[in-house]
Amino acid sequence: MHHAGSAPAAHRLLHAALSAEPLNPTRAHHEVWAPTAGAVVDFAGIVRDHDGGRTVERLSYTAHPSAEEALTRVAREVAAAHPSVRIWAAHRVGDLHIGDHALVVAVASAHRAEAFAACAELVEQIKAQVPIWKEQFFADGAKEWVGID
Repeated sequence: MHHAGSAPAAHRLLHAALSAEPLNPTRAHHEVWAPTAGAVVDFAGIVRDHDGGRTVERLSYTAHPSAEEALTRVAREVAAAHPSVRIWAAHRVGDLHIGDHALVVAVASAHRAEAFAACAELVEQIKAQVPIWKEQFFADGAKEWVGID
């Protein structure tokens, strides 16, 4: 059994994908864990029923054709910056409803501090660098795009 830190970043990235199917945080947690891991930090971005004081009914995520490649690149960069972590990350595309998981990330490491740091960095970099746009549909019939600059 190899220690996570001895494996190249590409081998410690267990999963990085876009999915039209529901995401399973339990799957992410179990797939990222290894006997060398003393900590697993999970993050689930979940569709909420409000934004900016307005009632949200549903969302739709649209991804640029390069989005999955960008997600993989970002996850590899985080793995390279944190040599003892193992990473699992997926982002939904398509129509989502309140309570659905939009983003699921799991990071395993021998120690909690590195797992927390890598998980936070990964989530922030996915939001900043992966070209995925959210269209929000409000209860009053209005809609708006988020993430398009």
